[in-house]
Amino acid sequence: MSLQNSNSVFTRWLDVMFRYRKHSGSWAWILHRLTGLGLTLYILVHIIALTGLLKGEAAFNEEMKLFSSPLFLVGEWLLGALVMFHAINGLRIVLIDLGNGAKHHKQILAFVYILSFILVAGMGFLIFGHI
Repeated sequence: MSLQNSNSVFTRWLDVMFRYRKHSGSWAWILHRLTGLGLTLYILVHIIALTGLLKGEAAFNEEMKLFSSPLFLVGEWLLGALVMFHAINGLRIVLIDLGNGAKHHKQILAFVYILSFILVAGMGFLIFGHI
């Protein structure tokens, strides 16, 4: 496939994506995929951060001081948000696929959003409450 041909395929794909009318299930699908990508990226960062253990205890403790900074606390809170939504939405997908949840998928999705928001807000209180 030539570069020009692949470029036109990408352009057509973008055109379809922007014209496509997204419904609640579409947004849940998109968010589930994005949170999955975010969690995959986190695993890579986590593995890289753990290599500090190979440099000795002092280097590792220095890294841990950096990870307790306010910027990393916000990152930890965002990571928790990704985990919470991805996990709860994953349970919604199981209910829809294996149960009879397709009839009530909009109500279940609303519950997923509300429960995720409550848990993420509570987690924010736990992380930032001592500051």
